[in-house]
Amino acid sequence: MSIFVRMTQTLGRQRLLSHRFYCIAASGSKEHIEGLVKKDPIVVFMKGVPEKPMCGFSNAVVQILRMHGVDKYASYNVLEDEDLRQGIKDFSNWPTIPQVYMNSEFVGGCDILIQMHQEGELIEELKKLGIRSVLLDADNNKE
Repeated sequence: MSIFVRMTQTLGRQRLLSHRFYCIAASGSKEHIEGLVKKDPIVVFMKGVPEKPMCGFSNAVVQILRMHGVDKYASYNVLEDEDLRQGIKDFSNWPTIPQVYMNSEFVGGCDILIQMHQEGELIEELKKLGIRSVLLDADNNKE
């Protein structure tokens, strides 16, 4: 679904109506969300922001990424946009937030990211993105 926005210009006291229309994808639309998940290698839809998560599950995802030394990723605060919040759930067919995407693919939520971390799968997924987990360096220092 698209929203059409009519642009107006003001010149002195005259208001001229521009006949140009711009098509803007709604924040919860499939097209908009598809663009967001394709824009960056790692994308997190969360409650709050990485500096201040607003729920324990979002905080856990942020902490896991930090543990691996991942600090560059796109994050979107679904609490600021109800359309985005519902749209991402529809897009992924996953009912909860946070949601993590890597290489434009839906990885899962908090529980799945924790499981991937515990089983070493997250290190492998990060490698596919060209990201070396700092936990590998920590393991090498123990030896």
